[in-house]
This record gives sequence, C-alpha cells and structure tokens, in this order.
Amino acid sequence: MNSAHTATQQQILTALHQAVGNDHVHTDDATLDEHSHDHSTAATQARALAVVSPASTDEVSAVLRIASTFVVPVVPQGRRTGVVGAADAVPGAILLDLTRLDRIISIDTADQLATVQPGVITQHLADAAREHGLFYPVDPGSVHISSIGGNIATNAGGMRCVKYGVTGDSVRSLTAVLADGTIIHTGHDSIKGVAGLDLTSLIVGSEGTLAVVTEATLALRPAPGDAAGAAAWFPTLADALSAAAEIGSGPRRPSALELLDRPSIQAINTLGTLEALPDDAAAMLIVESDELDRAAADVDAYAEVFRAHHALRIDLARSATEVDQLLEIRRNLHPGLMRAYPAVLTEDIAVPRGRLLELLTIIEAAAAESGAPVATGGHVGDGNLHPIIGYDPADADSLARAAQAFDIILERTVELGGTITGEHGVGHMKRNALARELSPAVRALQVRVKAAFDPQGILNPGRKI
Repeated sequence: MNSAHTATQQQILTALHQAVGNDHVHTDDATLDEHSHDHSTAATQARALAVVSPASTDEVSAVLRIASTFVVPVVPQGRRTGVVGAADAVPGAILLDLTRLDRIISIDTADQLATVQPGVITQHLADAAREHGLFYPVDPGSVHISSIGGNIATNAGGMRCVKYGVTGDSVRSLTAVLADGTIIHTGHDSIKGVAGLDLTSLIVGSEGTLAVVTEATLALRPAPGDAAGAAAWFPTLADALSAAAEIGSGPRRPSALELLDRPSIQAINTLGTLEALPDDAAAMLIVESDELDRAAADVDAYAEVFRAHHALRIDLARSATEVDQLLEIRRNLHPGLMRAYPAVLTEDIAVPRGRLLELLTIIEAAAAESGAPVATGGHVGDGNLHPIIGYDPADADSLARAAQAFDIILERTVELGGTITGEHGVGHMKRNALARELSPAVRALQVRVKAAFDPQGILNPGRKI
C-alpha cells in the first residue's frame, strides 16, 4: 500500500470519527468480516474500509458528504437478512450500518400512519400497530429479524401480498439522503398526492443505489378479524395449483395462500421444531383468511375447494395460535433447507398465476438436467415461487450443478413472461440475468436515472441495475 493511499484513508477515517463519534467507526477485522456479507451464499473477498453506524439523518448526511468528497463507495446495510448479496461489501467501501436508527417515531391513529426509522424490526412495528388497534400487513418470511429499511430497499413482500400488497404499497413518504449528502423528503402523508414525479416509488426497491432512507411514513390499516386457516395435502402439484387458482380467483380473497412441494415438506420435517408433516404427498397448501366476522366461513369454503381437487388430508386452524402454527410451517422453509444442505441458492421468481404449473415443471426439469436438488415453496396467491437449490460449497462439481439449475430456472422464467425477482431483489447475484428481462433501452434509461441521483456512482455500486 503506498503512503499517499494510506494518508487518504486516514483522512477519511478521521472525518468519519468526527461525524459520528469514535465509538461508531469500526475498522477491526472481526467487525468488517461480520458486516461484509448478507444471508446469501455468494462469498465475497472484498475488504471494506470501515463500518460506520450513524444515529440520525444528519449523521448519515455527514457520512455521505465525506464519501462524496473522497469518492468512496458506500454500501447501506440494515440487518443484512437479504439473500442476493445486495448488502455485501465492495472494496474500500464505507459499510453504512443503519441499525442504530431504530425508533418508531410516531403512530397516528387518526390518519392510520406510522413514522419509523429504517432499523425498526418489521415485527416490532406490527406489534406496536396492534397495540393501537391497527395493522401493518407486510409479512416477509424474515419478519422477526428483517428491518423496515431493508424491506423498503428490496420492496419486500411475503405471505400476505396476495391481499395487502408489498412494502411499497404501504409507503407514503420518505426522508432520504442523496449520495452528496443532500437530505430530501419524497411523497405525501396524505392518501392522495400526485405533485411532481413519484420519487418515493423509485427509491422503494432500489437496493440503496439511489439514496439512503432514514425515515419512512407507512400506511397502517384497521385491525383485521380473528384469523382462521387450513392446510391441505395433494397427490399432485397440478391438483394443488388447481385448488389454489380457484381460491385465488374467487370472491373469498385469502390473506395468505402458500405452497410447499414434497422436498420442502421433507426439509421442514428435519428441523424437528414442529409436529411432523405428512411428507408422502406431492404438495401442501396453506391458506389463511382474516376477514372480519367471516374468516371461519371462508376457511370452510376453502376446505370444500380442497376436497373438490382431491385433497388427501385437510387440517383446519380455528384459533390464532393454530393459525400462527400453520404460517410458522411456511417460515421454516429456508431454515429447513439450510439444515438439509451445506449451502443453498435461493431463487425468487414470479410468473402470472396461470403459468405456475409450467414454472414448477421447468423447476423439476432443471433439477433433473443439472443433478442439483431443488425444493420449492412460495406465494402461489401472487405467482411468486422460491426454488431453493442445495449444494456443497466445498465440492466444485456440486456448486457447478447448482449454478446450472439457477441459470436454467431464471432463463425459462423470463420466457414464461415472468421476472427474475419478485421480492428479494437483484443484488449482485442476479445482475447478469437482467439482460434477459430488460431491453437495452430500458437498462440504459435506468443507468441514466442512477446517474441523476448519484453522479459519481458511489451508492452500492455493482448492484440492482
């Protein structure tokens, strides 16, 4: 390392210490290692300059002014629960740890709004809303560990998207900091507002490439009714999907509609944390209704649909505890597969619901062609599946088979009119696949939009676009 470079690094670190305090700038190996990757299995050897943990919008602004002055890349980070490498380190970067911004600033019961900082855990917001008789509906599988800022960065979805939409559908306004340190406020806290371009929706899902969100005002809803649910097992994937299609297009809209295939069920059973599930069926559906004064009747109607589509077994959940246990089965998909295999590649593909059976057939064919084990669960209510590919990172052949399956699935999904990511984002793991889905003209336009927000290209470079 030359002395000039060392001197510049010291200047940057000195400025960062002045901006956020000595206790909140970390350069030790252990902290850098911990913060250098998210939950994806794409290993990174990149070495960041420092982990910096601001505690306010003004401190975030100060850090970004320093980064802009010295042209240092900045990687915004929350709880790092993502699975596509969007929060992985890049060489020489400032890893901007936003977990200290973790306050629920206010809950407005009259306008049914919550204003929060990005480090708030999603479940904590849901719990706080419930204490006021309100409901925050966004429910990603990582709801107990993911943060609101991360949810906004990826436009996270989850099990309740079928009824309530994704994170962006609940975002009213944002406070964010641009790459040069400029603080901006976008959107409207009112229900309606179309003045100017919709920069809020542009920032949502941008994976930290356009601006750093430091505060968000989110729409809440009236508390739903007492939920009821059901699980059903089917002899074929076609039977399960036919049942799901009838429910999804019917008048009794569920608040969750989830699928697990046989390998997924078997993997969940290996955890041993829940009562063992029947694992000789081809597929399992989980459905929930939270309609006020109607949930139990909805579930009875769903059960009739299951029977009409050859369900082998139907379990009903009538209490809140029983419904939570059903949804916990689905939440155990990723942990179960992490137990079953040394490592996994997690897909996040989506197609029109009418093409789900074709997509599942493609996934099975990809597993057979590559020789890689693939287990699939997902949100069949909105056409979003999560094929999870097992492999051994110490075995080059196993890794190559997993990569082949990953690539086949992405390519064929786009051919079906689908997308390479429904809610997890692009990060760097799927960036090479963007050209299959987006035309050169669209990608070029997105690059120009990025340049308007971040002319020096320092915010999360090499991600998203």
